[in-house]
Amino acid sequence: MAHLEWTETDAKAVDTARVLAADAVEKVGNGHPGTAISLAPLGYLLYHKVLNIDPDDEKWLGRDRFVMSAGHSSLTQYTELYLAGLGLELEDLESLRTWGSKTPGHPEYGHTKFIETTTGPLGAGISNAVGMAMAARRERGLLDPDAPAGTSPFDHYVYAIAGDGCLQEGVSSEASSLAGTQELGNLILFYDDNRITIEGETNIAFTEDVCARYEAYGWHVQSVDFTHGGTGYSEDVQALADAVEAAKAVTDKPSFIKVTTVIGWPLPSKQGSESVHGSKLGGEEISALKKLLGFEDAPFAVDESVVAATRKAFAERNRAARAAWDESFAAWAQANPEKAELLERLRSRRLPADLELPVFEPGKMSTRKASGAVLSALGPQLPELWGGSADLAGSNNTTIKGADSFLPADRADDKNPGGPYGRTLHFGIREHGMGGILNGITLSGLTRPYGGTFFVFSDYMRPAVRLAALMGIPTVFVWTHDSVGVGEDGPTHQPIEHLAACRAIPGLDVVRPADANETAVAWRTVLEHTDRPAGLVLSRQDLPTVDRSTYASAEGVVKGAYVLSEASADPTVILIGTGSEVGVALEAQKALEAAGTPTRVVSMPCQEWFDAQDAAYQESVLPAAVTARVSVEAGISMGWAKYVGCAGASVSIEHFGASAAGSKCFEEFGITPDHVVEVAQQLLAK
Repeated sequence: MAHLEWTETDAKAVDTARVLAADAVEKVGNGHPGTAISLAPLGYLLYHKVLNIDPDDEKWLGRDRFVMSAGHSSLTQYTELYLAGLGLELEDLESLRTWGSKTPGHPEYGHTKFIETTTGPLGAGISNAVGMAMAARRERGLLDPDAPAGTSPFDHYVYAIAGDGCLQEGVSSEASSLAGTQELGNLILFYDDNRITIEGETNIAFTEDVCARYEAYGWHVQSVDFTHGGTGYSEDVQALADAVEAAKAVTDKPSFIKVTTVIGWPLPSKQGSESVHGSKLGGEEISALKKLLGFEDAPFAVDESVVAATRKAFAERNRAARAAWDESFAAWAQANPEKAELLERLRSRRLPADLELPVFEPGKMSTRKASGAVLSALGPQLPELWGGSADLAGSNNTTIKGADSFLPADRADDKNPGGPYGRTLHFGIREHGMGGILNGITLSGLTRPYGGTFFVFSDYMRPAVRLAALMGIPTVFVWTHDSVGVGEDGPTHQPIEHLAACRAIPGLDVVRPADANETAVAWRTVLEHTDRPAGLVLSRQDLPTVDRSTYASAEGVVKGAYVLSEASADPTVILIGTGSEVGVALEAQKALEAAGTPTRVVSMPCQEWFDAQDAAYQESVLPAAVTARVSVEAGISMGWAKYVGCAGASVSIEHFGASAAGSKCFEEFGITPDHVVEVAQQLLAK
């Protein structure tokens, strides 16, 4: 970078961020002041000299993205949002970590303006940033693929700050490895190398050469010694600014910048200590800090002229950037009217009004295969839909027919044709990283990603699934091989507790369709929802494709549960099934009806969707007068009591599976029509 303009106001603003971080934690009595104090120059440099952010439009398409992966140091971000005039005021910093404040303990997407993702679980932000960088490339490919590098209105950078904790968590390794393979030149990651964690010096558990690791991943790596050494921080900030420019110049690799710091610098007596990581500093230390920096010794005493100046400079710089971008965007829209129309639809996340789903004739088909057919049918209609799997594409059926791979040109081959703008994602064997990357893609805003693995491995990616639900973003998780029907791979690969465990996540729709046509409607419904994630839980084994001329329409899936097969008279028994067990319930219904017991079969592919229906609809499906109810699902029964009631029962599996043919496992574990009939008759006998 040419000589960095760094004024006395800039220096004073950095120190303002330091003392505000100390005061905010002191007032509430808890929090993480140390990193926010020592990283204040980096945070200020990024927000006030580097990032393009429109203060009037937090969803500006041309903005750079910033991810505070070390989310415990939320004050690094909050103080800069305050100094830049991005939605936070002094009273927001004063109310840090308190009920209803805009400054929760960790940054929260959708809660505080200009926060791009929820962070806090360490390393997750790195995976989100990788996803955002991948999304930027795909979005450019959809809308402006032929523009020279750096000239498209869809070009932007993704910046992230991580700490020692982030780089110890496995999810960061998974995502960083893939980022190197994908040659994401628009991604710049800063590593705060302060060598301190909660338990003390990192050398008790973390001694590797992190720069060498990232070089091995294929990243462009730089180091900046930011420990000041008595030379003053202006020169250090210049070095850091030069590193940012050098990173931008490398377009075929993501960039890793190690910033060596002393946690809590320049605290007079506590700098470098683990005690400043997650505890308030105490009044004596804060007073000494303020004396050192030339601040009034009073809580939250700031120089309003400094704040006004930083906000004015920020607004002027970024409004100029926005005006230039608007001109570029207008020229693009005029030259590309069809793509501009597509962009308008993508931004609103609307589906085409004439979207067509495949219709499956009666027969047999696994729901994973049906899902693959649905994806291939939707692909030409929904260019925003893209995804892949954690090295299980052939098993998960997650490849859109004819779709190219999303790969650097030098990694495409005859087996995996494609290029940088492809739509088939190869995540490698990285379930957790895949989940976080999918969330980052979703957060970027213009595309709808999905990612697949075996359902039993939803455990590996659960933290990312939970974060998607916490943020209320429509990431789609495709989980196949959904039960003991997996068969010979045995109990390590047979989900038992997973349906209940996933349903326990608030805000996650768990959808387990019973046949091919339910799968098609489930996919459409999932894509219609834009305010929450979904997990599609699909069978390995073939299932009967229900004859819809005899049974109810699969459109009932939209409401989460519906009467698939009505009783011959007012029902005395209701059988409720999901997925592969709906077929078992239908066979049991035949036997019960033959024995003179009017029996209704309800397919309940999604409990969450059913719970959202009004009481009248729920009563129409599960009338309170019918207390003899049996749920049929090849997993633990946890969660079914609310539907079967005190007088009902569950046909379930309350133990791990076994290595044998799937049909044999169902037989041995009682997931059979005969057993369902037996349980129903026992209820009636009571």
